[in-house]
Amino acid sequence: MRLDRLWLKDFRSYENLEIELAPGLTVVIGTNGAGKTNLLEAMAYLGSLRSFRQAPPEALVRTGSQRAVIRGEGRLETRTLLIETELVLGGRNRTLLNKQPVRKVSELGTVFRTTVFSPDDLVLVKGGPGERRAFLDQLLEALAPRNGALLSDLERILRQRNAVLKQAAGRVNPEIAFTLDVWDAKLAAVGTEVANRRAELLDQIAGEVTRAYGDIADSGAGREANVGSTYFAPWRDRGLPDALGRARSDDVRRGVSTIGPHRDDVELVVNGRPSRTHASQGEQRTLALALRLAGHRHATKALGEAPLLLLDDVFSELDPLRSDALLHHLPLGQVVLATAGHVPPAATIESLVRVERSVDGELGSFLSRAVDNPVESVEESASGTLQ
Repeated sequence: MRLDRLWLKDFRSYENLEIELAPGLTVVIGTNGAGKTNLLEAMAYLGSLRSFRQAPPEALVRTGSQRAVIRGEGRLETRTLLIETELVLGGRNRTLLNKQPVRKVSELGTVFRTTVFSPDDLVLVKGGPGERRAFLDQLLEALAPRNGALLSDLERILRQRNAVLKQAAGRVNPEIAFTLDVWDAKLAAVGTEVANRRAELLDQIAGEVTRAYGDIADSGAGREANVGSTYFAPWRDRGLPDALGRARSDDVRRGVSTIGPHRDDVELVVNGRPSRTHASQGEQRTLALALRLAGHRHATKALGEAPLLLLDDVFSELDPLRSDALLHHLPLGQVVLATAGHVPPAATIESLVRVERSVDGELGSFLSRAVDNPVESVEESASGTLQ
């Protein structure tokens, strides 16, 4: 789905807002704290019903309001699509697709997908294993909704198994042993499939990661970017059933599942050394962006349509040379790029949205400047209505 229009009512810092987006590159520009990231967060929320900033739904409702509304209109091939979601404090949120209730997030994932890069994505390289597992899992869900069901099964099985381990209180009787046997069998089957799909996906995007890293680092001229990734699951050699059997006494003692796909990692290397501990800050930032771009390119090929690419304050993470290189290698499709600074000359801007606090400084009062032709800017107030 190409997103053509976005309406917000009482979302984050916005009281009312209506903007139009270009089919190609839309640049959102404004000072820090003006609300640029809030716009991108709203766009991403329409396709996932979650905040890429890991914020709870209640944090998305403007202070002093009881509900927030996000509405996005666009096209998928020849179809016109309208997604509307309402977040209610202390109540039940609801989402509509072409005026019909959405009961599963996967219904949205089949029509509207986004790829988000934000400064926080540095955790993909510097953070713990959970960040890298989440990267793969989110991409798996974007590629096929059934992957989301498989991941939900894994979470449910782990919750049940951990409940039994806590119930054991450090001791195993025949009843506990029998129950653990049941959940171990379920975890072995589902956990092995999750790990296999993650590892297969990582292999599939490896070449794209290398190319994207080389594009951004400008290392393509005569020298190959030396980056690599490996799915690390020490239990896979023996198999998960054997690993769970060996770990049972320790699991019972600790009251938690200590081995399985929920503990796996992705090992990333730059120039043959672990990127988490040996790569420079610039290399780490470039690798994080390369991972996102690789996932975006892979999803585009697999799905036949590019997800909406959202780049939040990306120039603050890259030096001028890498910023220019990124712009020269932006994938085809719709891109929304938010920046607090200048836009490099290499950018081919189709639409510009300028966001700034109004002169009265009132919370949630913003001005938006929508520019179809960046040379001829037309100021308009962000005070459209949302019913």
